[in-house]
Amino acid sequence: MAEIRCPHCGEVFQVDESDYAKIVRQVRDEEFERQIRAQRNQLERLQAQALEAERAKAVSEATSRISRLEAQIAELKAQVRQSQDAVAVARSEERERMSRDVADRDRRIAELEAQAKAQSQAFQTEKRLAVSDATLELDRKLASREQTIRDRDDEIERLREQRARLNTKLVGESLEQHCENEFNKLRATAFQGVDFHKDTENVEGEDGRATKGDYIYRETTDDGVELLSIMFEMKNEEETASHHKRNADHLRKLDADRRKKGCEYAVLVSTLEPESELYNQGIVDVSWEYQKMYVIRPQFFIPMITILRNAARNSLEARRELAQMRQQNIDVTNFEEKLETFKTQFGRNVELAGKKFDAAIEEIDKTIATLQKVRANLVASEDYLGKANKRADDLTIRKLTYRNPTMKALLQGGGGGSVAPEQGE
Repeated sequence: MAEIRCPHCGEVFQVDESDYAKIVRQVRDEEFERQIRAQRNQLERLQAQALEAERAKAVSEATSRISRLEAQIAELKAQVRQSQDAVAVARSEERERMSRDVADRDRRIAELEAQAKAQSQAFQTEKRLAVSDATLELDRKLASREQTIRDRDDEIERLREQRARLNTKLVGESLEQHCENEFNKLRATAFQGVDFHKDTENVEGEDGRATKGDYIYRETTDDGVELLSIMFEMKNEEETASHHKRNADHLRKLDADRRKKGCEYAVLVSTLEPESELYNQGIVDVSWEYQKMYVIRPQFFIPMITILRNAARNSLEARRELAQMRQQNIDVTNFEEKLETFKTQFGRNVELAGKKFDAAIEEIDKTIATLQKVRANLVASEDYLGKANKRADDLTIRKLTYRNPTMKALLQGGGGGSVAPEQGE
């Protein structure tokens, strides 16, 4: 048996071992529960203190972060305003610069067009004057040549009529004497100052023998210029009737005599080949075989001289005109060279102006492209800054704590609320 004293009344009780064990176990369980509760309460207090400290720390960090974010937002807003001001200034300067460039380009284009128009008008004026002068000169020359052709046609017609009137027979005189007499009839009137004489100077022929012509005709102008020179050879059929030579047999010797005596023309006055239709027509040009040579019948002796004389005068006038024309051609050539030089320089200036204009346009296009890129970048920057500003304006505590219960709980607690106690406390 075991004794147990009551702590209140002091009475002693006796209990058996089993009851005593129950009482001890009961007392021990109560003490253990008490200790557990005490430890639990202490642990809860420590946990609450730790949670409060963590909550305070989180609130402090969140508050600091929010302050930094607000400062960054304010800085971004300031940058956005500065960028907007810079964009506005850049746009204004770009407009002014582009306006000046366009005005300068238009002014330069107008100047170039005015210069090109003035130079083109001057060129057209000079061209019209040159063409007019050349046309007038050409018309004058054509008129002169046509008149010469008409004069020759008239002379030929006159000779044909004279041929019909002339008697082809030589009565009682030789061919040489006949020709000399015909010439002497007109010496005092038509042939004043003309040298017409018998050729008496022998020269060495191609066969080594001495040779000479029959008559030489020479005429000079008043200023000493030789107008006409003719070597004449006279061949009569009666002189060589037994041989019946042809006119062609005498042409080579006549050509050699002409060249050795320095005469311009050679004329064979012949009665040979009386049945020849070729020679009976009066004047036959054989210059296709021997240069400047003719075969004529006796009745055409004076007409032949007249024809060659007129041709020589026309030739002299033509030579003088040619010399004058050559001098004029020199002036025309100089004018054409100056005109070509002007055209070349004008074309070169226009080409250079075109190249400079194209280069300027290219530079302007490049500048515009660069400004457009800068503008695009500024617009893009403005868009980005606008988006950043919008995002900064849309930034709220709700969005910061979205799907973040810890921060939400901390921020709500930091805002004056209390953390809800756990269930079962």
